Amino acid sequence: MRRREAIQRAAAAIGALAGAPPGGLVNGVATGIAGGVVGGLAAGLAAMAPGSAAAATSTSASSSAPAWPTRPLHLLVAYPPGGVSDDTARALAQFIGARLKVPVIVENRAGAGGLTALESLARAAPDGQTLAYCAISPLVFAPPGATPGAAPAPRPAFDGPRDITPVVSVMDTPVLVLAHPSFRADSFAAMLAAARAAPGQLRWATSGHATVGHMVLAQIRAAAGVDIIHVPYKGGGQQLTDAIGGQFELLSSNVASTQLQFVRQGRLRALAIGSPVRLPVLPEVPTLAELGYPEANLVSTFGLFAPRGVPPERLRLINALVNEALRQPEIRARILEVSNLPTGGTSAAFAARIAKERERALRVPAD
Repeated sequence: MRRREAIQRAAAAIGALAGAPPGGLVNGVATGIAGGVVGGLAAGLAAMAPGSAAAATSTSASSSAPAWPTRPLHLLVAYPPGGVSDDTARALAQFIGARLKVPVIVENRAGAGGLTALESLARAAPDGQTLAYCAISPLVFAPPGATPGAAPAPRPAFDGPRDITPVVSVMDTPVLVLAHPSFRADSFAAMLAAARAAPGQLRWATSGHATVGHMVLAQIRAAAGVDIIHVPYKGGGQQLTDAIGGQFELLSSNVASTQLQFVRQGRLRALAIGSPVRLPVLPEVPTLAELGYPEANLVSTFGLFAPRGVPPERLRLINALVNEALRQPEIRARILEVSNLPTGGTSAAFAARIAKERERALRVPAD
């Protein structure tokens, strides 16, 4: 009897140190006396949390296996330094690194509308050490054929659905349809009228082939029956510089602080926006859905990706950390202050969205 009481007191003390509810560990030890002290402690520890024996087994297995990661992670960012995408990716890298207690090295791999970064990712080892931050557009939009008089569109050296694993959605970014102020049309309807009056004369710049801005143009051309020349750039930086210089009449561009500033200054004119609702910062600018072009009412969705074959438990860990990061007030504020929307969610939901968008995009020729 004295031995039993001594064991109960010891168990109660251990339970208090571990934060166990009263009685859980004590009762486990008491009921395990017949099997010996070790068996009783195991039963009591299992009683401390939901999952009982499975939780204890999991804890034992994880303590015997080496923790992951034990060396720095690499995050390939599909865009140049600076801007909303790079800033968001770096904030996530800092958060993930702090939680995992390893550095997360950010490498900017800009080019080809995101294909450059994803091609590097597809060649990476399937161990979860290398991830990529990119829009879904390279995985959604089929590479178009060559446009007459233009260089052929880049074709990926990988199979997106096979070689790239969606990990988590990060944010949605509205897409602006903009015009240079020298262009005579002051509304979306007037722009379409000008395009019909002069087929093949208006030029519409995008940040590249197989981008959301490209698909917005393709959907408008198909639905409105207009002939507008596509001018693809190798990123948004030079596209915006040339837009201010009047090198073309029209462009589609993701919403960001610079674009909004140019609109407020009158250096660019906003004709429409791809967004579920009008933006509070541009309340007078209608959505493409309002204007009768719901298929063109697209947003740019950004997320984290991994190469094929990464262990599922590592993908679940990264997914959970990104969802946690997107709940942090400072990270949410960075995204919301430039009219973007934090998303998050499961890997399965992210993959399903990409598949749905790809199916829709394949019905419309990009060029």
